[in-house]
Amino acid sequence: MRHGASASTSEADRVHSTGAILDDMSFADGRASLVARVRARELTVVPGVFDLVSARIADQAGFPALYMSGYGVSASRMGLPDAGLTSFADMVDQARRLASGTATPLIADADTGFGGLLNVRHTVEGYEAVGVAAIQLEDQEFPKKCGHAAGRRVIDAADMVKKIEVAVESRTSDHFLIIARTDARSSLGLDEAIARGRAYAAAGADLVFVESPETDDEFARIAAAVDAPLVANMVEGGFSPVLPAHRLAELGYTIALFPTMGLFAATAAMRSAYDTLRRDGVSPGAESLIPIGEMHTLMGFDDVWAFDERWSD
Repeated sequence: MRHGASASTSEADRVHSTGAILDDMSFADGRASLVARVRARELTVVPGVFDLVSARIADQAGFPALYMSGYGVSASRMGLPDAGLTSFADMVDQARRLASGTATPLIADADTGFGGLLNVRHTVEGYEAVGVAAIQLEDQEFPKKCGHAAGRRVIDAADMVKKIEVAVESRTSDHFLIIARTDARSSLGLDEAIARGRAYAAAGADLVFVESPETDDEFARIAAAVDAPLVANMVEGGFSPVLPAHRLAELGYTIALFPTMGLFAATAAMRSAYDTLRRDGVSPGAESLIPIGEMHTLMGFDDVWAFDERWSD
């Protein structure tokens, strides 16, 4: 283990939400499968998760990977905008909870790496130690902002190249993937964003993520110009069009992130339910709610009851 990375959350110690230790081979197989898909540039649709309820639902749905959204963590854990207000400690703790509570490989947002080069090393080591499968680092200035919000500024490309090189050097396994994101499109234009994407791939990033292209044609231009596995960010209502999976596959993208869909859906559903309760003094109909039995199962009560029965007198 390098540079003092903690051994307390090794892969063999990963614990599933039901309380059973995850099979180490299954975890390794899931990560190897994700790496194989990335290297083959096979399109993988990845939903965003932000807490253990969303993570367990998405885990059971059978996606090849999950994505810990920085926007979602800022909102659900802190009640704050995605504006650089969550710390490394906040994010790595949430990554630990999500990775240990699911069986699906977790891709995790790490903002700018939370500082300079030494911070990037510490961040990579921390994320890898808690069971994250892939880390996303971006080239924004600190404090960063949501990639689909105004006011983003980027650091020099050469400084980001160094961050990527440090990230690659700091990981202990080639199966821990490095995603390099550039936010240059909005402030410096598409040509600069493409140039940065090429430079970040050359620096060793496993995937390149050009944030917020503004048209289908821009997505196509990026795919034609950057020879690397590519990430597309599908944010409903954001700066980019939301393209269907088949179109992204045609263009040659490798990962299609839907980072905030679950958060937006859950927020809309809760707002509707609370409005009904406030207006009518009663909860909405059963068709609008998950049955309590299903919620018990999702949270692991089946294992609790089996344990109680096994150890009852």
